[in-house]
Amino acid sequence: MTMTGEPRAAEVPRMPDVREIGFGDLKAALKDGFADFLAEPLYGLFFAAIFVAGGFVVLGLLIALDMPWMILPFGVGFPLLGPFVAAGLYEVSRCRARGERPGWRRVLTTVSRQRQRQMSWMAFVILFIFWVWIYQVRLLLALFLGFKSFSSLADFFNVVTTTPEGLGFLLVGTAVGAFLALVLFSSTVIAMPLLLDRELDFVSAMIVSFKAVRKNPGPMLAWGVIVGALTLLALAPTFLGLFIVLPVLGHATWHLFERAVGSNSSPASPLPPS
Repeated sequence: MTMTGEPRAAEVPRMPDVREIGFGDLKAALKDGFADFLAEPLYGLFFAAIFVAGGFVVLGLLIALDMPWMILPFGVGFPLLGPFVAAGLYEVSRCRARGERPGWRRVLTTVSRQRQRQMSWMAFVILFIFWVWIYQVRLLLALFLGFKSFSSLADFFNVVTTTPEGLGFLLVGTAVGAFLALVLFSSTVIAMPLLLDRELDFVSAMIVSFKAVRKNPGPMLAWGVIVGALTLLALAPTFLGLFIVLPVLGHATWHLFERAVGSNSSPASPLPPS
């Protein structure tokens, strides 16, 4: 209450400003991300192992359910769930930027706390876009390949690469997938580390993320290409490349966020010591 007896208006968190960045910032972010991984490799390997294990579970289920044609869309779409394990990597990088040792208890507590914070809503947004991607694949399969039959992944690749219907499926599917990937990237690339760093609602965080992409279209889109290309390359050796690529990209995304927006310089909420 104020002295006049009127209730005090609730403080509205200030929307952070977006800075201009260049292609040199991308190189610096990758360099810093790799340095974080080398300095604290166990955290990166731990979170990458969760993601890789999930990939094998999905692959096994698709094979067991005799749905080989869904391996490709799940293989492309599954990396979109990467931000779920990125929170722990962000915390490690944030601690190192402050000159602190992260500690397992601190990192895992930070990840657990995101369930009660706005990042859980961002997780819902990511899942929603992922399922839109999966269902549009099923729709396109019905429209273009509804009368084709294939019992294995090799048959599926043969159909989509040698028939007019299959080539149409690839063309339209790639266009739709690229659009969804752009929407997801633009709404999360800055929003995820921002929500970890500050008390901000997820809609505002998404707006800031879109602003960062709009203000720096060249570098940010180049970053999206780098992330997508490295992730797909990492998937090739049965997901094993993710043990290196995922933690490096997670740490690097935090450093890119610091360059584009700037992390909160005030100390984080007290966390139990490691």
